[in-house]
Amino acid sequence: MQKNTGIKRIFLAFGYSLKGLRSAFKHEAAFRQEVLLAVIFIPLAFMLDVTQIERIILITPIVLLLILEVINSAIEAVVDRIGSEHHELAGRAKDMGSAAVLIGLLLTVYIWIEILFL
Repeated sequence: MQKNTGIKRIFLAFGYSLKGLRSAFKHEAAFRQEVLLAVIFIPLAFMLDVTQIERIILITPIVLLLILEVINSAIEAVVDRIGSEHHELAGRAKDMGSAAVLIGLLLTVYIWIEILFL
């Protein structure tokens, strides 16, 4: 089997990434909700009277939250693919992925409150 290299590999990788984003949007309600938050809060960050650095700091955790949700969804998909029976390690993996999203959400809320109100 011949490996794809160079520019062809880059285009294929980009296509796989878009496919992953479409899949997350189609199959994951939490991802759709977080995209909606991003659609609201990222433009809001540009309308606020804050410095450029503060704007970057406001937007970064929102994007990080989307990244964490995609990773969490990938973990859940792999665990579900392996088997439907309950296993402690499978449950732990899913719970940890969910915890990562929660921490990202709490970080986002904290940063927005800290910059806008404190």
